[in-house]
Amino acid sequence: MTAASVIVTLPPYADFAVEVAKHPRVSGLRLNTVMPIRGFDGTPATSRALDPLLARLSELGPPLWVDLKGRQLRVVGGALPPFTEVRLSHRIRVNVPCDAYFDDGREHARVLAVDGDRLILADSPRRYVGPGESVNLVDPSLEIDGTLTPADLAYLEAMRRVGASRVMLSFVEGPDDVAEVRARLPEVELVCKIESQRGLAYVSAHGPAHGRLMAARGDLYVEVARPHQVLAALGAIISADPQAIVASRLLPSLSRHTVPTSSDVSDVAYLLGLGYRTLMLGDEVCLRRDSVLAALNLIDAIAGEV
Repeated sequence: MTAASVIVTLPPYADFAVEVAKHPRVSGLRLNTVMPIRGFDGTPATSRALDPLLARLSELGPPLWVDLKGRQLRVVGGALPPFTEVRLSHRIRVNVPCDAYFDDGREHARVLAVDGDRLILADSPRRYVGPGESVNLVDPSLEIDGTLTPADLAYLEAMRRVGASRVMLSFVEGPDDVAEVRARLPEVELVCKIESQRGLAYVSAHGPAHGRLMAARGDLYVEVARPHQVLAALGAIISADPQAIVASRLLPSLSRHTVPTSSDVSDVAYLLGLGYRTLMLGDEVCLRRDSVLAALNLIDAIAGEV
């Protein structure tokens, strides 16, 4: 039997929160800060609207982790095909033309020009691109202005007021990313989400020196040069930090069906076999009571067999 634990991404207003928090495999709760919050418009000016939410989730028992987006590129506003422009959460610089990847790399569009936070495209993905979706520009020339977003800063203010201190930081690529969070929340307990080639270089250079590592497989899979290279990346992260967390795309079949696929079951067993002992369930599986409890019970059963 493997001693595995699970961090659950909890919808802010889930009526099943108490039940999930009491599950014996749950070791933490994650708040995804792209989720809409009553009274909060994504700016520090409305950060006090976050205080009751953070206080309520903190009282559920398991440690609460607030997932800040940092330098992760996300869509600002929606874009409906056919369109030739996407606005991003950061101003960027990158050599063009290059490719922008959407939907976990399943779709891409050619970027012809960049204008601050605007991508000007030759064509568009074949579907609506919604606010908060991640965008990957896998090009070594990419430079992103700033790290923390206005929403990140608002959450840090609220965390300081209510005494919350655990942060997951997306797309960590260097010590300066971590330093910016610590400057605003000195007592922070940090998880560094590794999601890019530069993030893997950071792991090689620093390991868990600035915070526990997380293999965030969704963006990391898109960012590696070839699909199979995600396997070496997963091995490198757990080798650098035996306490590393693995996340993203875990048991996605349960978000659509009541029975998991065999590949999903094998995926969890493989990650446990690599040495990962903490798994984090993402948004889709955790939106409904039945799917999140099914995922927790299945991980419990798999851990008993590995």
